[in-house]
Amino acid sequence: MPFVNWFKKRLVVIAGLLTLGYLLLPNVIVTVFSFNKPKGRFNYEWQQFSLDAWKQPCGVADMCGSLSISLQIAALATIGATVLGTMIAFALVRYRFRARGAVNSLIFLPMAMPEVVMAASLLTLFLNMGAQLGFYTILIAHIMFCLSFVVTAVKARVMSMDPRLEEAARDLYAGPVQTFVRVTLPIAAPGIAAGALLSFALSFDDFIITNFNAGSTVTFPMFVWGSAQRGTPVQINVIGTAMFLVAVLLVLVSMLITNRRTRQKA
Repeated sequence: MPFVNWFKKRLVVIAGLLTLGYLLLPNVIVTVFSFNKPKGRFNYEWQQFSLDAWKQPCGVADMCGSLSISLQIAALATIGATVLGTMIAFALVRYRFRARGAVNSLIFLPMAMPEVVMAASLLTLFLNMGAQLGFYTILIAHIMFCLSFVVTAVKARVMSMDPRLEEAARDLYAGPVQTFVRVTLPIAAPGIAAGALLSFALSFDDFIITNFNAGSTVTFPMFVWGSAQRGTPVQINVIGTAMFLVAVLLVLVSMLITNRRTRQKA
Protein backbone atom coordinates (compact mmCIF):
# COMPACT_ATOMS: atom_id res chain seq x y z
CA MET A 1 0.00 0.00 0.00
CA PRO A 2 2.76 2.54 0.70
CA PHE A 3 4.00 2.02 -2.86
CA VAL A 4 0.48 2.52 -4.26
CA ASN A 5 0.07 5.77 -2.34
CA TRP A 6 3.50 6.96 -3.48
CA PHE A 7 2.62 6.08 -7.09
CA LYS A 8 -0.74 7.92 -6.93
CA LYS A 9 0.89 11.08 -5.60
CA ARG A 10 3.48 11.10 -8.39
CA LEU A 11 1.32 9.75 -11.22
CA VAL A 12 1.22 13.05 -13.10
CA VAL A 13 4.98 13.52 -12.81
CA ILE A 14 5.68 9.96 -13.95
CA ALA A 15 3.30 10.32 -16.90
CA GLY A 16 4.98 13.60 -17.86
CA LEU A 17 8.46 12.08 -17.70
CA LEU A 18 7.38 9.07 -19.79
CA THR A 19 5.82 11.38 -22.39
CA LEU A 20 8.94 13.54 -22.48
CA GLY A 21 11.11 10.45 -22.89
CA TYR A 22 8.91 9.24 -25.75
CA LEU A 23 9.21 12.62 -27.50
CA LEU A 24 12.99 12.75 -27.08
CA LEU A 25 13.60 9.14 -28.12
CA PRO A 26 14.09 9.99 -31.84
CA ASN A 27 16.65 12.67 -30.92
CA VAL A 28 18.53 10.15 -28.78
CA ILE A 29 18.63 7.66 -31.66
CA VAL A 30 19.88 10.34 -34.08
CA THR A 31 22.59 11.31 -31.61
CA VAL A 32 23.70 7.71 -31.04
CA PHE A 33 23.89 6.95 -34.75
CA SER A 34 25.94 10.08 -35.38
CA PHE A 35 28.82 8.11 -33.81
CA ASN A 36 28.24 5.05 -35.97
CA LYS A 37 30.49 3.79 -38.76
CA PRO A 38 28.21 1.86 -41.12
CA LYS A 39 29.63 -0.73 -43.48
CA GLY A 40 27.18 0.02 -46.28
CA ARG A 41 25.40 3.09 -47.60
CA PHE A 42 22.61 3.08 -45.02
CA ASN A 43 23.08 4.17 -41.42
CA TYR A 44 20.26 2.07 -39.97
CA GLU A 45 22.18 -0.59 -37.99
CA TRP A 46 24.84 -0.06 -35.35
CA GLN A 47 28.22 -1.31 -36.52
CA GLN A 48 31.14 0.47 -34.86
CA PHE A 49 31.80 3.57 -32.76
CA SER A 50 33.57 6.29 -34.71
CA LEU A 51 34.18 10.05 -34.61
CA ASP A 52 34.88 10.31 -38.34
CA ALA A 53 31.57 12.01 -39.14
CA TRP A 54 32.06 14.58 -36.37
CA LYS A 55 35.58 15.33 -37.62
CA GLN A 56 34.29 15.88 -41.17
CA PRO A 57 30.70 17.18 -40.92
CA CYS A 58 30.91 18.53 -44.49
CA GLY A 59 32.47 15.37 -45.87
CA VAL A 60 29.42 14.67 -48.04
CA ALA A 61 29.19 16.63 -51.29
CA ASP A 62 26.60 19.45 -51.37
CA MET A 63 25.35 18.76 -47.84
CA CYS A 64 26.79 21.87 -46.19
CA GLY A 65 25.75 23.91 -49.23
CA SER A 66 22.14 22.85 -48.76
CA LEU A 67 22.46 23.50 -45.02
CA SER A 68 23.71 27.02 -45.73
CA ILE A 69 20.76 27.68 -48.04
CA SER A 70 18.29 26.45 -45.40
CA LEU A 71 19.85 28.63 -42.72
CA GLN A 72 19.78 31.70 -44.96
CA ILE A 73 16.15 31.16 -45.94
CA ALA A 74 15.14 30.46 -42.33
CA ALA A 75 16.89 33.61 -41.06
CA LEU A 76 15.39 35.88 -43.74
CA ALA A 77 11.94 34.30 -43.44
CA THR A 78 12.09 34.76 -39.66
CA ILE A 79 12.93 38.46 -40.01
CA GLY A 80 10.23 39.07 -42.62
CA ALA A 81 7.52 37.08 -40.85
CA THR A 82 8.36 38.57 -37.43
CA VAL A 83 8.25 42.18 -38.63
CA LEU A 84 5.03 41.75 -40.64
CA GLY A 85 3.40 39.48 -38.06
CA THR A 86 4.14 41.88 -35.20
CA MET A 87 2.59 44.80 -37.06
CA ILE A 88 -0.49 42.73 -37.99
CA ALA A 89 -0.89 41.54 -34.39
CA PHE A 90 -0.78 45.10 -33.02
CA ALA A 91 -3.24 46.25 -35.68
CA LEU A 92 -5.71 43.47 -34.90
CA VAL A 93 -5.58 44.11 -31.13
CA ARG A 94 -5.28 47.89 -30.93
CA TYR A 95 -7.36 49.16 -33.87
CA ARG A 96 -10.91 48.81 -35.14
CA PHE A 97 -11.39 48.69 -38.92
CA ARG A 98 -13.65 47.13 -41.51
CA ALA A 99 -13.19 43.42 -42.15
CA ARG A 100 -11.21 43.10 -38.92
CA GLY A 101 -13.17 39.99 -37.99
CA ALA A 102 -12.57 38.46 -41.42
CA VAL A 103 -8.84 39.16 -41.23
CA ASN A 104 -8.76 37.70 -37.74
CA SER A 105 -10.32 34.49 -39.05
CA LEU A 106 -8.33 34.28 -42.29
CA ILE A 107 -5.03 34.61 -40.43
CA PHE A 108 -5.56 31.11 -39.04
CA LEU A 109 -6.13 29.48 -42.43
CA PRO A 110 -2.44 28.72 -43.16
CA MET A 111 -2.22 26.99 -39.77
CA ALA A 112 -5.31 24.86 -40.38
CA MET A 113 -4.79 24.24 -44.09
CA PRO A 114 -2.83 21.13 -45.24
CA GLU A 115 0.62 22.16 -46.43
CA VAL A 116 0.18 20.46 -49.79
CA VAL A 117 -2.78 22.76 -50.57
CA MET A 118 -0.76 25.89 -49.79
CA ALA A 119 2.22 24.52 -51.69
CA ALA A 120 0.20 23.83 -54.84
CA SER A 121 -1.53 27.23 -54.57
CA LEU A 122 1.77 29.08 -54.26
CA LEU A 123 3.25 27.12 -57.15
CA THR A 124 0.26 28.07 -59.33
CA LEU A 125 0.64 31.72 -58.31
CA PHE A 126 4.36 31.80 -59.11
CA LEU A 127 3.88 30.08 -62.47
CA ASN A 128 1.08 32.47 -63.48
CA MET A 129 3.31 35.41 -62.54
CA GLY A 130 6.15 33.99 -64.60
CA ALA A 131 8.45 33.88 -61.58
CA GLN A 132 11.54 31.70 -61.72
CA LEU A 133 11.39 29.05 -59.03
CA GLY A 134 14.34 29.11 -56.66
CA PHE A 135 15.68 30.82 -53.55
CA TYR A 136 13.31 33.80 -53.56
CA THR A 137 10.13 31.84 -54.26
CA ILE A 138 11.00 29.59 -51.31
CA LEU A 139 11.61 32.67 -49.17
CA ILE A 140 8.27 34.26 -50.09
CA ALA A 141 6.44 30.98 -49.45
CA HIS A 142 8.10 30.54 -46.05
CA ILE A 143 7.26 34.09 -44.98
CA MET A 144 3.63 33.51 -45.93
CA PHE A 145 3.13 30.32 -43.91
CA CYS A 146 5.21 31.52 -40.94
CA LEU A 147 3.22 34.74 -40.71
CA SER A 148 0.19 33.16 -39.03
CA PHE A 149 2.29 31.61 -36.26
CA VAL A 150 3.96 34.95 -35.48
CA VAL A 151 0.63 36.79 -35.43
CA THR A 152 -0.85 34.22 -33.05
CA ALA A 153 2.10 34.37 -30.63
CA VAL A 154 2.42 38.16 -30.61
CA LYS A 155 -1.32 38.75 -30.50
CA ALA A 156 -1.66 36.65 -27.35
CA ARG A 157 1.06 38.71 -25.69
CA VAL A 158 -0.34 42.09 -26.79
CA MET A 159 -3.83 41.19 -25.54
CA SER A 160 -2.42 40.53 -22.07
CA MET A 161 -0.61 43.89 -21.89
CA ASP A 162 -1.86 46.49 -19.44
CA PRO A 163 -2.60 49.71 -21.41
CA ARG A 164 -2.19 51.74 -18.23
CA LEU A 165 1.57 51.27 -18.44
CA GLU A 166 1.69 53.07 -21.79
CA GLU A 167 -0.67 55.73 -20.48
CA ALA A 168 1.66 56.28 -17.52
CA ALA A 169 4.61 56.69 -19.89
CA ARG A 170 2.71 59.31 -21.88
CA ASP A 171 1.74 61.10 -18.66
CA LEU A 172 5.47 61.34 -17.92
CA TYR A 173 5.93 63.18 -21.25
CA ALA A 174 7.26 60.23 -23.26
CA GLY A 175 6.64 60.55 -26.99
CA PRO A 176 5.01 57.81 -29.10
CA VAL A 177 8.37 56.42 -30.25
CA GLN A 178 9.89 56.53 -26.79
CA THR A 179 6.81 54.87 -25.29
CA PHE A 180 6.96 52.10 -27.87
CA VAL A 181 10.70 51.48 -27.46
CA ARG A 182 10.86 51.79 -23.66
CA VAL A 183 7.51 50.27 -22.62
CA THR A 184 5.53 48.50 -25.36
CA LEU A 185 8.35 46.64 -27.09
CA PRO A 186 9.97 45.18 -23.92
CA ILE A 187 6.59 43.89 -22.72
CA ALA A 188 5.76 42.36 -26.10
CA ALA A 189 9.30 40.98 -26.55
CA PRO A 190 8.60 37.45 -25.18
CA GLY A 191 5.75 36.96 -27.67
CA ILE A 192 7.83 38.35 -30.52
CA ALA A 193 10.76 36.10 -29.59
CA ALA A 194 8.49 33.05 -29.39
CA GLY A 195 7.06 33.81 -32.82
CA ALA A 196 10.54 34.34 -34.28
CA LEU A 197 11.91 31.06 -32.88
CA LEU A 198 8.85 29.18 -34.11
CA SER A 199 9.22 30.74 -37.56
CA PHE A 200 12.88 29.75 -37.78
CA ALA A 201 12.15 26.16 -36.78
CA LEU A 202 9.21 25.84 -39.20
CA SER A 203 11.13 27.38 -42.08
CA PHE A 204 14.28 25.32 -41.56
CA ASP A 205 12.28 22.10 -41.20
CA ASP A 206 9.81 22.56 -44.06
CA PHE A 207 9.84 20.09 -46.95
CA ILE A 208 6.43 20.02 -48.68
CA ILE A 209 6.05 23.73 -49.51
CA THR A 210 9.75 23.99 -50.30
CA ASN A 211 9.70 21.00 -52.62
CA PHE A 212 6.87 22.48 -54.68
CA ASN A 213 8.48 25.92 -55.07
CA ALA A 214 12.22 25.20 -55.03
CA GLY A 215 13.00 24.67 -58.70
CA SER A 216 16.63 23.57 -58.82
CA THR A 217 17.42 24.93 -55.32
CA VAL A 218 18.12 22.19 -52.77
CA THR A 219 17.54 22.89 -49.07
CA PHE A 220 18.72 20.66 -46.24
CA PRO A 221 15.38 18.79 -45.76
CA MET A 222 15.32 18.14 -49.53
CA PHE A 223 18.91 16.89 -49.38
CA VAL A 224 18.00 14.52 -46.53
CA TRP A 225 15.02 13.20 -48.48
CA GLY A 226 17.14 12.64 -51.58
CA SER A 227 19.91 10.97 -49.58
CA ALA A 228 17.44 8.56 -48.00
CA GLN A 229 16.73 7.14 -51.46
CA ARG A 230 20.35 6.18 -52.20
CA GLY A 231 22.01 5.96 -48.78
CA THR A 232 21.95 8.04 -45.61
CA PRO A 233 25.35 9.51 -44.66
CA VAL A 234 26.25 9.71 -40.97
CA GLN A 235 26.87 13.45 -41.35
CA ILE A 236 23.11 14.01 -41.53
CA ASN A 237 22.85 12.66 -37.98
CA VAL A 238 25.72 14.94 -36.96
CA ILE A 239 23.92 18.04 -38.29
CA GLY A 240 20.66 16.93 -36.67
CA THR A 241 22.38 16.40 -33.33
CA ALA A 242 24.10 19.78 -33.53
CA MET A 243 20.81 21.56 -34.28
CA PHE A 244 19.13 19.76 -31.36
CA LEU A 245 21.92 20.74 -28.97
CA VAL A 246 21.76 24.38 -30.10
CA ALA A 247 17.99 24.41 -29.49
CA VAL A 248 18.44 22.91 -26.00
CA LEU A 249 21.16 25.46 -25.24
CA LEU A 250 18.89 28.34 -26.26
CA VAL A 251 16.12 27.04 -24.01
CA LEU A 252 18.50 26.70 -21.06
CA VAL A 253 19.88 30.21 -21.58
CA SER A 254 16.33 31.59 -21.78
CA MET A 255 15.41 29.81 -18.54
CA LEU A 256 18.50 31.16 -16.77
CA ILE A 257 17.76 34.72 -17.89
CA THR A 258 14.12 34.41 -16.79
CA ASN A 259 15.08 33.00 -13.39
CA ARG A 260 17.65 35.75 -12.86
CA ARG A 261 15.12 38.46 -13.67
CA THR A 262 12.57 36.85 -11.34
CA ARG A 263 15.09 36.84 -8.50
CA GLN A 264 16.04 40.46 -9.12
CA LYS A 265 12.38 41.52 -9.00
CA ALA A 266 11.86 39.55 -5.79
